[in-house]
Amino acid sequence: MFMGEFNHTIDNKNRVIVPARFRDGLGDRFVVCAGLDGCLYLYPMKDWEEFAAGLMELPFTKEARELQRHFMQSASECELDKQGRILIPGKLRSFAGLIKDVVFVGVIGKIELWDPERLEAGRPDATMEDIAERMSTEYGLSF
Repeated sequence: MFMGEFNHTIDNKNRVIVPARFRDGLGDRFVVCAGLDGCLYLYPMKDWEEFAAGLMELPFTKEARELQRHFMQSASECELDKQGRILIPGKLRSFAGLIKDVVFVGVIGKIELWDPERLEAGRPDATMEDIAERMSTEYGLSF
């Protein structure tokens, strides 16, 4: 399980150090892809394969095809170098607005990679208490 927030910097060769706390969970090979809300997702290979299998099960509708395309066309397999860095493909850097500073956010089964300003701007208008109450009522989540 991934949790926590870590700030890092993209170097002049477009590499970024993956936080040490996330490296074991990602494994030797993992996938980075365009996410939702303007960030990138990093998935351990096993979780990526499960996610992709779920995408394959979607009905053959225009929306399902768009969703499949969003994730699959942007997906790139990654490996850590000896210093624990990854190279983020240019198209994905552009998609997420990543220039220099980045924020890694652990979100249970995946890691989100954010531009710090975009992450802050995307915070919900509702209070976390309001969201938690709605999730509790609608989905039975208890806190």
